[in-house]
Amino acid sequence: MRKFVGVLVLALLALLIVPFVAAQSPQQASGRDLSWVFPVADKVQPAAAEDSAPRHVPGSSKAYTPAQIDDLFNPPDWFPEEHGPLPSIVAHGIADKAPACGSCHLMSGLGHPESSNLAGLNATYLMREMADFKSGVREDKARMNKLAKEVSEEDSRAAAEWFAALEAKVWVKVVESKTAPKTYVTKSRMRLPLPSGGTEPIGKRIIEVPEDPARTTSRDPHSGFIAYVPVGSLAKGKSLVENGGAGKTIQCSICHGKTLKGLGEVPKIVGVSPEYIARQMYGFQTETRAGSLDVLMKQVVEHLNDDDILAISAYLASQKP
Repeated sequence: MRKFVGVLVLALLALLIVPFVAAQSPQQASGRDLSWVFPVADKVQPAAAEDSAPRHVPGSSKAYTPAQIDDLFNPPDWFPEEHGPLPSIVAHGIADKAPACGSCHLMSGLGHPESSNLAGLNATYLMREMADFKSGVREDKARMNKLAKEVSEEDSRAAAEWFAALEAKVWVKVVESKTAPKTYVTKSRMRLPLPSGGTEPIGKRIIEVPEDPARTTSRDPHSGFIAYVPVGSLAKGKSLVENGGAGKTIQCSICHGKTLKGLGEVPKIVGVSPEYIARQMYGFQTETRAGSLDVLMKQVVEHLNDDDILAISAYLASQKP
């Protein structure tokens, strides 16, 4: 029994991994509409007025121009008093090779749905995932495989320890709804509401959008997200997470702890972007994740269908971290 539980711990350890997903998605292979999981930039982008004036966010004395906000090697630090000294790799990256970690994951570690939430994760766990990106056993050919090869073990450790010291916070509000805002996907793969407004049937999707698009695109670490999920998702997800869905999978608490907030090196899986959680489960199913722990996770998720993955993602996101 002890050996069996040990295998399950290793299996579920990989559920919450660091940023991004492999380029090949299940929807490309099967024809399913999983665009909510794997956002692709719209070819036609809404017209945007040019603005070079400094921007501000509530509660911060800082000011940054749009060009400074979009500088991936010097991302804005709106609230420097809220964290310890920044490692160079987090603040500036590696010139011409690897953007600053804070450009995607923010100076709070909370990140955006197209990246990931690293705040409070175990440092050893984060180091393992960087090593998997570097070796290629975890695929993200568009970004992380290349970047990880440029980052030294020393810088990886500095970043991992820094993000691990940050506080996990509520970052996404989950709302059951029959409709969702009409949206588009930016060139940086962020989903935003259409400027013209409007809603549409949600269907079998989760639509995750910023609470305040202007603040989010300014990389404000105090402005989170709203995830619209189909009615009934939370109850179904709760059953799958807590009971395994009548044999479809196993109880998440076996490895992630009673509150699902992590246990030792096993990461928290609550309060995380539902889009991100779903990407990871599809990654395990489609074997774009081939690390030593990933092959065990494949057995955990192999019997889950699209509706199951949506429901699990919605429920986990709805719980406080």
